[in-house]
Amino acid sequence: MVEIIQSENPVLRKIAKEVPVANITKPKIQKILNDMKVALNSQNDGVAIAAPQIGVSLRIFVVSGRIFDEDFIRGKGSTEKNLYKKPREKDLVFINPVLSKISKDRKLMSEGCLSVRPIYGKVRRATRATVEAYDENGKKFTKSGSGLLAHIFQHETDHLDGILFTDKAKDMYESFDLEEPKEKQ
Repeated sequence: MVEIIQSENPVLRKIAKEVPVANITKPKIQKILNDMKVALNSQNDGVAIAAPQIGVSLRIFVVSGRIFDEDFIRGKGSTEKNLYKKPREKDLVFINPVLSKISKDRKLMSEGCLSVRPIYGKVRRATRATVEAYDENGKKFTKSGSGLLAHIFQHETDHLDGILFTDKAKDMYESFDLEEPKEKQ
């Protein structure tokens, strides 16, 4: 079992190191990628994970393939059915990611983190983002996203810079389920 470290661990506050491109296909990096996928897929509500979250200070994050399923819903109105389903898409690997473009328009969205359990809060982030990175085979690629995917790109890039979402969040609350708290009357 790969452990997901929690916010008090100092590795989460370090600026992660780049992976030498020549090392991407070597067994050490491939094992780290596998460990990240195992850790991410062990969490029913996880949508992405950064290497520092498993105690490895390298510039890598993985996005769960489950977010690309058309019936994936997270938070309000979610059901066990779509949280526990095996994704149809494979997990996406981003090595040495750089946010090359982010939109000027921002949206406040609810956010949580596998390393800051059970805290949630709202973070204002760009609604569209583009990342340049290397995949698990050492091939450079560019991926753009909007909505949840853009939000994930920014959250995970923050992890690689030693920033936790709680550094930016407003209206933080503790929750042990995926529902946002009801507004107070």
